Amino acid sequence: MGKIIVGGVLRRDNKYLLVQEAQENCRGKWNIPAGHLDPNETIFEGAKREIFEESGFNVELTGVAYIANRVMSNDEFIGFVFSTEILSGEIRINPSEILDIKWFTYDEIMNMGDELRSNDLITEAITAVEKNELLDIGIIKMIK
Repeated sequence: MGKIIVGGVLRRDNKYLLVQEAQENCRGKWNIPAGHLDPNETIFEGAKREIFEESGFNVELTGVAYIANRVMSNDEFIGFVFSTEILSGEIRINPSEILDIKWFTYDEIMNMGDELRSNDLITEAITAVEKNELLDIGIIKMIK
């Protein structure tokens, strides 16, 4: 069974927020605030929750920056990355999940390479926000 990953790109003063992972399988790698969707949670609710849990910021989701699908030998994941507007909050580190949180310029992120948890996903999502090449969030329909 696959996993659904949700998260968001946070931008402030022309810098982007990245979190440094504490999990053993990716310890020390930089990532956007993101995580697994919980049962009975929409991708919108999950993205907002994960962003808050990993960064301390409450956000509004404003667009779709990136959708990814990766198939591995014994698993697969689908990821939804949203552009955001910060509504409130301040940097807050949960040490069981996050080692550090920092703001980086676009150029700094584009040059991080292997320091990023998933270089393609992170750089393409941030590039979509930087260039305002986003999909309208309304493209994702919640059905009953």
